[in-house]
Amino acid sequence: MSLHDDLQPDTLRKAFGRFPSGIAALCAIVDGAPQGIVASSFTVGVSMDPPLVMFAVQNTSRTWPIVRTAGRIGVSVLGTGHDGVCRQIASKSGDRFAGLQLHSTDDGALFLEEAALWLDCSVEQEVPAGDHHVVLLRVHALTTHDDAHEPLVFHGSAFRRLEQPAFV
Repeated sequence: MSLHDDLQPDTLRKAFGRFPSGIAALCAIVDGAPQGIVASSFTVGVSMDPPLVMFAVQNTSRTWPIVRTAGRIGVSVLGTGHDGVCRQIASKSGDRFAGLQLHSTDDGALFLEEAALWLDCSVEQEVPAGDHHVVLLRVHALTTHDDAHEPLVFHGSAFRRLEQPAFV
């Protein structure tokens, strides 16, 4: 076994890509318009009491400072049909919500249709973490859509789907 100390961003990105993760869109209505970011660093189960989830956002994000001003943020854990949606919302130009089927709450949380999970959240705390901030979100409400949509997985810099077991 040999370990190396090459911790350059490209090497780290490739190494961290060995860990599969779900992908979440964090969206809200801000000043009457949809705003949102995509996070592959999203994690559930941080705390059950109070109910907390978290994600990491780059300090250079131009969209997070806008989204975080919303009273409520809709977290949509992306489903298997959302690879294009993920790219669209993560885009740096154009109408990032054009043609998307969206649902919003009276508090401004914004959700994507056919997501594996919806969480209605508010910002609980932000913690500086190097070139990112770790953001803790308090969960106020949720729906699993009766497990109707399988989650999209990000692994090795590619979108993947969970394989369903074959019954013989």
